[in-house]
Amino acid sequence: MKLIILDHYSQASEWAAKYIRNRIIQFNPGPEKYFTLGLPTGLPRDHPESYHSFMWNNFFKHIDIHPENTHILDGNAVDLQAECDAFEEKIKAAGGIELFVGGIGPDGHIAFNEPGSSLVSRTRVKTLAMDTILANARFFDGELTKVPTMALTVGVGTVMDAREVMILITGAHKAFALYKAIEEGVNHMWTVSAFQQHPRTVFVCDEDATLELKVKTVKYFKAPPQVNRKGCIYATNFGMQPRWQANAHTSAQSNGSS
Repeated sequence: MKLIILDHYSQASEWAAKYIRNRIIQFNPGPEKYFTLGLPTGLPRDHPESYHSFMWNNFFKHIDIHPENTHILDGNAVDLQAECDAFEEKIKAAGGIELFVGGIGPDGHIAFNEPGSSLVSRTRVKTLAMDTILANARFFDGELTKVPTMALTVGVGTVMDAREVMILITGAHKAFALYKAIEEGVNHMWTVSAFQQHPRTVFVCDEDATLELKVKTVKYFKAPPQVNRKGCIYATNFGMQPRWQANAHTSAQSNGSS
């Protein structure tokens, strides 16, 4: 597990964006390597607050991806469970998820896996917690009656099967969730804590999100590369820097020694 701590929200966002860009370049997705994204509510596909609209307006239309290679759950399917089962099969057929990118709620839920969700759950229909409904009300003019109360979501187990997981956590209102995610044990009431057991998890956060962490935890993850007397590097986040930054650092070291 890696924890990348940046000073501000904008820096955390930029770091994450460049890391994702480099991973996409490295992975080189093509016709047989799909982006697999989901989490729609039961809103019509063309609703301005649907996940279809959000993903197309904020991501898909800005990159060179064919529409048939974008997989988003259909919250209006006749048989919702069959839709979820088919989604799992599509993920398998595509070779699995290379990089899962997500955020969390203040209660530590990942995707729509609300507190109390099974940590081995798969894609399914999920009833939303009141905290989630209240948080989403801002997208519906503050009217709770317009906010969907159920959603389709990838499960915690689905995400755990990804080869790499990146979780973005910013703001003081999510500081306790970050604390639960990395300093306490795995707990289904804080579903983000499951990623302690994932072999390649990257948490990206800003300073505000670290307010509940122990000082020694923050110092450990923020520590610059150190070299002991035997010349061994330890306590470093260098390996998780975006490729362009790591290359620049390596180049600077080479130029300095020559």
